[in-house]
Amino acid sequence: MEKDNEVTSQGVPGDRLTEDLPPPGGTSGVGKDGSLEKPRWRIIGPGLVVAATGIGAGDLVATMVAGSNYGYALLWAVILGVVVKIALVEGAGRWTLATGRTIFDGWKSLGLWAVVYFGVYVMIWGFSYGAAAMSGVGLALNGLFPVLDIRYWAMISGVAGLLLVWFGKYKPFENVMAVLIGVMFVTVVGSAALTTPNLGEILAGLVPIIPEGAVLNTLGLAGGVGGTITLAAYGYWLTEKGWDTPRWMRVMRIDNAWAYFMSGVFVIAMLIVGSELLYSAGLAVADGEQGLVDVADVLAQRYGTFMAPLFLVGFFAATFSSVIGVWHGVSLMFADFVATMRNLPADDRRRGAGGTYYRWYILWLTFPPMALLFLDKPILLVVVYGALGSLFMPFLALTLLFLMNSKAVPRQWRNKWWVNVILVLVAVMFLVLGGSELVKAVAPVFGG
Repeated sequence: MEKDNEVTSQGVPGDRLTEDLPPPGGTSGVGKDGSLEKPRWRIIGPGLVVAATGIGAGDLVATMVAGSNYGYALLWAVILGVVVKIALVEGAGRWTLATGRTIFDGWKSLGLWAVVYFGVYVMIWGFSYGAAAMSGVGLALNGLFPVLDIRYWAMISGVAGLLLVWFGKYKPFENVMAVLIGVMFVTVVGSAALTTPNLGEILAGLVPIIPEGAVLNTLGLAGGVGGTITLAAYGYWLTEKGWDTPRWMRVMRIDNAWAYFMSGVFVIAMLIVGSELLYSAGLAVADGEQGLVDVADVLAQRYGTFMAPLFLVGFFAATFSSVIGVWHGVSLMFADFVATMRNLPADDRRRGAGGTYYRWYILWLTFPPMALLFLDKPILLVVVYGALGSLFMPFLALTLLFLMNSKAVPRQWRNKWWVNVILVLVAVMFLVLGGSELVKAVAPVFGG
């Protein structure tokens, strides 16, 4: 399914002519006969890739637990979270299309502090995330095929992810993601539909209220679901897709809004599962990713044995899409980071997908973290990872606030006042969340 979306200029007279020219040194949007093609939006694009990558097992558990604890009371927070992600991802995409520069190039222009923060973050985050992401897939596969231990399924999934994205080709990667997204949607939304949700209670959940003692849960649901470094990878995937000039601005916005609408439906489905399956029956499940296996068992007991493997297949699709999404997207960011710091030319092969630095980071994500599958995470790693991770989202919101109001961005593509207000509110929300997570991270050091 496709829609034609011809982009119109929002700038001063003469900007339309500039937008309608083929990009310098490239052929994006140019037909075989040299004529200009209309920018086209496709249902599967970088938006759904970034949305699916950001929703992992931890996000599914957080949403399901919110439903099991509070019913539909926090439904409005899920919807708020969708709006937050649309604003952040749209900003990252608009920066790339309007300036022709990567998000890291923008961060570098803000000063050494941003460069150092990202460099330290991407290394520590990758090491810890690699183990967590592979473990999530391993848990799903162990539930489906218990012939192997979780850690060995985890290792297999990491290597499989490496092989799928090693050459850096975007189209095959997007096709695999499309299949996984379809499986996620059918299984999880199908499971929610089976529980026959209460429409009246769902509508009541649209009223913004915060249950007693649920302030941090509410902020976490609004800000944490689907929110990671991968939001900033959107601009890189736009470039890989060939959407690389302001002509694609409207297409990008449709792609982004559609993607997070779909992810919102998916996350609401998990809230429904938690509310109807657990909250209404007074059931509890294990903390962490094991809780998803418990839910599969409850579904099987209530609706038939076929539901357990069906739900676990959806669990696998959600976790494995996060693995290959990070293996591809964050590796592109790392390659750009190294190449930019070394002042390599834009056409240097080491800078792009499939290049030396891209592959080096995939190896970093895959093999060193396997050691953590056999050992408890060292306290120091947990502390540093927690500190950096909790502050990445306010970092993204605040840097976009500065970048998208700077002279580097043509006037017609700078933030409107209401976008600035949203980014400030998002930054404050994430700073509160980050402070809470930081306290949790350092607590073990002080015996907490």
